[in-house]
Amino acid sequence: MTLKQTRRPRVPLVLVSGLAAGPNAELAELLRTAGPGTAVVHHDLREIHSGVVRRRLKLGERDELTVLELAHGCVSCTLREDLLPLLRRLARRPEVTRIVVRLDEAMEPEPVSWAIRNVLVGEHPVSDDVDLRAVLTVVDCATFLADATGDDELADRNLQGSPEDERTVAQVALSQVEFADVLVLAGAATDAWSAAKASAVLDRVAPSVPRVELARVDGHSVLDAVPADARRGEVTDMHGALLRGEPPLHDDCGIALLTFTARRPFHPSRLHDALDVLLDGVVRTRGRAWVASQPDVAFWIESAGGGLGLGHAGPWLASPDGPEWTDVSPERRTLASLRWDPVHGDRAQELVVVTDQATPDEVEAALRGALLTDEELAEGPEAWARYPDPFGDWHEEPCEDTETDPARHDATAANRKEDQ
Repeated sequence: MTLKQTRRPRVPLVLVSGLAAGPNAELAELLRTAGPGTAVVHHDLREIHSGVVRRRLKLGERDELTVLELAHGCVSCTLREDLLPLLRRLARRPEVTRIVVRLDEAMEPEPVSWAIRNVLVGEHPVSDDVDLRAVLTVVDCATFLADATGDDELADRNLQGSPEDERTVAQVALSQVEFADVLVLAGAATDAWSAAKASAVLDRVAPSVPRVELARVDGHSVLDAVPADARRGEVTDMHGALLRGEPPLHDDCGIALLTFTARRPFHPSRLHDALDVLLDGVVRTRGRAWVASQPDVAFWIESAGGGLGLGHAGPWLASPDGPEWTDVSPERRTLASLRWDPVHGDRAQELVVVTDQATPDEVEAALRGALLTDEELAEGPEAWARYPDPFGDWHEEPCEDTETDPARHDATAANRKEDQ
């Protein structure tokens, strides 16, 4: 008789993110004390510019602080060299029944979720050992509106994730909110107008995400608030639907939502000039762009506050080196089928813009003015390929010493407005 080895079920994992260190720690502690066997891990990146990361692990009566010296001093090497192997070790300890990772304020939960599923530790990803059940983002009600609409860089607040980190606070704040399964509200806005305006922003960037108050939840009820259809760490499909949930389409407190679509390519130089409109009075931009001089690759555009991220989202289905239809998600196949053009295939413009001081009309006009004219469209792809292209020298692959999602690598690098 052959005895089969029983594999231990994957250990539940919860990520806690947010820009406010105190409320983040409070939420992590609520989760830790909700039941025995919960391990809480926190990496403090405040000295990462010196190659030093302080890791704190709390499990039962244990409270261990470890100083790590990392060769490159960045979020990616912190994940690869310490957090991911630690998650595996903890998941295989019989006394550990749940793991809570309190992310550093500079860390966005989506790249961490991607790494858990894709970066190999040994021969397997850590998702073989842990089951990501929830991403909880703490929103500091007193500062969220200013954070989400301001131009501060992380460096201005000593919140960089690496010495070269040029992201804005707005980019991180909105990325954390958008990826959450539950928003945990801490504190109070400074006045009723700020509260209403912050709520209007959340309604449009995270419309389907439940909100609970930190002062009114415990470690059980906050997890009970996770909806059945929560994404639970599912990484964004850059060729999928851009709107999750049902955001309001009307203006509220000056906050409005614009969906820009078009079936002709952008002129590269005019698009480059038009990007300024996304950096003034715009809360958030996310979406795909088709640029005439690079017809076989989809551009990914993100903006928040004064920061702009541009990257490659991989080839279109209609590109010569595009993926097979059977290799992409059903959602992408459906969207491509609905807009398929007999000549250009699934190539199209689709951007979602949340505006504040800018109006949807002026953003729409600037983007539409960057499209090819009828005359330029008639010239055809051979002429388009000769257009001056300010995007032609992009670095398309991640550095060898990092293991991030190649498709998201460029999109996370911020360009400041004054650098355009």
